[in-house]
Amino acid sequence: MRVLQFGRFHNEQQNGGVERHQQLLCKGLAANGLDVVYLVASADRQPHDETVDGYRLIQAPSFGTLFSTALSPAQVFKALALHKEKPFDVLHLHFPNPLAHLASMLFPANVKRVITWHSDIVKQKRLLALYRPFLQIVTRRADALIAATSAHYSSSTQIPKDIPYDKLRVIPFGLDFSSLVLTPHSDAVRSTLLSRANGQAIIFALGRHVYYKGFDVLIDAMQHIDAQLILGGDGPLKGQLQDQVDRLGLKNKISFTGSIEEADLPAYFHACDVFCLPSVEQSEAFGLVQLEAMACGKPVICTQLNNGVNVLNVHGETGFAVPVRDSLALADRINQVLNDSGLRLKLGEQARTRALQVYSLEANTQQHIQLYQELMQAKMV
Repeated sequence: MRVLQFGRFHNEQQNGGVERHQQLLCKGLAANGLDVVYLVASADRQPHDETVDGYRLIQAPSFGTLFSTALSPAQVFKALALHKEKPFDVLHLHFPNPLAHLASMLFPANVKRVITWHSDIVKQKRLLALYRPFLQIVTRRADALIAATSAHYSSSTQIPKDIPYDKLRVIPFGLDFSSLVLTPHSDAVRSTLLSRANGQAIIFALGRHVYYKGFDVLIDAMQHIDAQLILGGDGPLKGQLQDQVDRLGLKNKISFTGSIEEADLPAYFHACDVFCLPSVEQSEAFGLVQLEAMACGKPVICTQLNNGVNVLNVHGETGFAVPVRDSLALADRINQVLNDSGLRLKLGEQARTRALQVYSLEANTQQHIQLYQELMQAKMV
């Protein structure tokens, strides 16, 4: 079976949870014998074609980004050229991504279309008013719609309500948990992080430095927390966040890592006492990073977004959820967990159990393969 995974980016500066999920899915599908092509936009305006983890990664030239969307007409043309060269059985799209919508409209009707709905479009409300009719047309034409939780469907205001129920699937995101096991290298990095903390508790937060992540709220909360915050990731708001830290006099409490190498990432999860996901908008619809923290046995403090974020992190069981944009409530919950070692250990153990039992990469991969096979069988009837 030949599958085209149509994505957005494949670089450290622009990678987020959506990109991480697609990379893991491609790896899992390829390991199970599928012919997988992962097509994304290039970050350096040059084409790239290579094999990664058993799948073919192609990066089409791009003119940059606009409204979080790659300006890469070449990506759509490349998708059509690849299909002409060797036809795809399944075109798997990941929304929101206007380029993916265009590709879906131009592909032949006999190619099965699968859409994973990661989140609604939240920030670009004026553009959404113009774009919504096209979004709904493409979504209705899909052969199957996937979401990581049922809350993605119930909380969405953009998924058409008249889509037949049998087209809607819930497939929990999965992780390759072996990638989070400490190696001699990452354990050495962990030891360095603990040494720098000088006996203080460590809070870890990770993600692109963009508006919906709510890192400014977490920084405000740190005025009321006696601990070290390690803020990982990069993005357009990094300078503003650093200015905020300087203005509040918190440089002795908060450190910025920039993008973290894949080999080093387990060290940060294992070194921390609590992980924080302070997101403020529905754009954060799941939070794959909190799953990584849970798999490492860490309690998670997130915000009450009433979507997949709160399905994954169960309030009172694997961590806590606080009201959105409430820095005092965030500080109170973090302090509660940091000051109660028994509670912290209990939440962490329950978080790890939930992650391993429900969110494995193999289970995620097999459910995708089963769906693809069902669609192909229906095609032959």
